[in-house]
Amino acid sequence: MNLDKLLKELKIIEKRNEKNNIDIKGIAYHSARVEEGFIYVAIKGYITDGHKYIKDAEKNGAVALIVEEFSEDCQLPQYKVLNSRESLSQISAAFYEHPSRSMTVIGVTATNGKTTTTYMLNQIYEEAGFTTGLIGSVMNKVGEHFVPSELTTPESLDLQKLFKDMRKENIHKALMEVSSSALELYRVNDVDYDIVSFNNFSREHIDQHGSFEKYWEAKSSLIKKAKKNSYALLNIDDEQIKTLVDETNAQVITYSTKSDEGMIYAKDIELVKGRPSFTVVVKDDIKVFNYIIKKGEFKIILGIPGLHSLENAMVATVIALTDGIDIALIQKGLKEFLGVERRFEYIYEKDFLIIDDHFANLKNINVSLETLSKINCNKLHLIYAIRGNRGVTVNRENAEALVSWKDRLCISEIIGTKSIGSVTKKDEVSTEEEKIFSDIIKAAGIKLTLYDKLEDAINHTLRETKENDIVFLAGCQGMDKGARIALDYISSLRPDLKAEDLYKPLKSRASN
Repeated sequence: MNLDKLLKELKIIEKRNEKNNIDIKGIAYHSARVEEGFIYVAIKGYITDGHKYIKDAEKNGAVALIVEEFSEDCQLPQYKVLNSRESLSQISAAFYEHPSRSMTVIGVTATNGKTTTTYMLNQIYEEAGFTTGLIGSVMNKVGEHFVPSELTTPESLDLQKLFKDMRKENIHKALMEVSSSALELYRVNDVDYDIVSFNNFSREHIDQHGSFEKYWEAKSSLIKKAKKNSYALLNIDDEQIKTLVDETNAQVITYSTKSDEGMIYAKDIELVKGRPSFTVVVKDDIKVFNYIIKKGEFKIILGIPGLHSLENAMVATVIALTDGIDIALIQKGLKEFLGVERRFEYIYEKDFLIIDDHFANLKNINVSLETLSKINCNKLHLIYAIRGNRGVTVNRENAEALVSWKDRLCISEIIGTKSIGSVTKKDEVSTEEEKIFSDIIKAAGIKLTLYDKLEDAINHTLRETKENDIVFLAGCQGMDKGARIALDYISSLRPDLKAEDLYKPLKSRASN
C-alpha cells in the first residue's frame, strides 16, 4: 500500500526526510518484527521505549517511521504524531482496509465474565449456523483455527490482522472481549462495533490504571464512543453502569437480573446442583436494526454451574436477541454450553468434586463462594494461589473476602500456595503479598497451611479428601496448572479410570 494513502489517516505534526511514492509492505511496532519495506511505529511502553530501537528497525528494512520524537541520526522518512499508539491503530485499520466493517462485531466489556459471555455467544451463533471469530483472554479463534492468547485484547495491529483473517474466512460474527487496557491504549479505536455491552464494574485493575476514576474512564469509553447506528446493552443493576444510559450515541437496551427495571429482565431464578435456570422477560416490543424483539417471556436452562453464569447468560441472551437470533437457538446454545476453562469448572465429579475457578477479584470470589454455599458436601477443601505481582491491596481484599465466608462455608483451614515454579517471573508472589494474605487469614482464626509449590498444596489436599467432599482450586495465574496436577494425582491412585474420561475437561484447554 502507498505510504501517502496511509498517512492520510493520521494527524501529522511535523515531517522529516519526506519521500514520495513509497510502497509499504507491512507494519511493525517491534523492531525485531520489521521486514524489508515495512513502516515502523515507535511506541513508548511501560517497560521500554520503541524510539530506542529505531536503528534496529532501519537495519531490518524499515522504509519509514511513525514517531513521537524525531531520531536525529536517522535518514529515513519520519512522521511525528502526538500519540503513536493511536496512530498505530489508525494505519493498521487502513492497511488491512477496515476489515471489521465486513462483519457483525460484538464487543463485551466487564470486570468479570467477559470470557464466559463471549464463549456462550459463540455456542449460540454456531447453533444458528454462523461461522464465528472469537477474540479474548483464553484464545483467538478464526473459524476452525485456534491460537492461544497473549493479551485479553491484542495490540491494534495484531487485532486488525485478525479481522483481516476473519474476512478472508468469510466470518459472519466476531465476538470480542474488550479489556480496560485495550481501551486505554487505543487498541480498539478503529474497530467497527455493531453491538457493545457493559456487564458489571468493580475495583479489579485499579492499580493498573492508577485510580478508580481512570479505570472507569477506560471501561466506559466503549459505551460512550459507540457509533450512532449501533446498540449499547447496559446492566442497570450496576449503579455506575446505569449512569451511561444518557451518555452514548448508540441505541440503548437495558437489562437486569435483580429487578424488573430493565427493558429485558430475569425472574424465577433457581439453582439446582449449582446450575441456574431463569425466565427472560421482554417487557415491551423493542425495535432493533430492521426487526422487532417481541414482548413476551421464555425459559433458559444452563448446562454449567455457578451464579456468575446467570449474569453471563443473561447478557449473552440480550445480545443474541438484539442480533436477531431465534429464541429456540438461544435456549439450545446455552443449555449445551459446557463452560470456559477455569470459570467455576467441574473437572472431576465422581466420589468427590473438584472445581477449578479463576477467582480473580472481589465480585468473582463472592459469586463463586455463594454458589459453593448452595452445593451440599461433607467438607470443603479450599486451595488458594496467592496473587503475585498484583500488590498488597488486591491480596488484602481477596483475603478479607475469603474470611467473610468463613462461617457460611465452615472454613476452618485454607491451603495456600505461592506456586513457585508454576508461574513466570511477572506473577511471582512478593514477601509483602504473602504477609498481608497470611496475616488476615490467621487473624480470623483460620488455619493457614502455606506451600511454596502448587503440586505440594494440591497433593496434600487430595490425600485428605474423602467421599462427598469438595476440593476448590482457587486462584488466577498461580492456579492455571492446578487441574492438570490434580488429575495426574488421581490418575496415579485410580488406574481403573480411563484416561480419556478423566482428562476430558482439559482436552479443549488452550494451555494444554
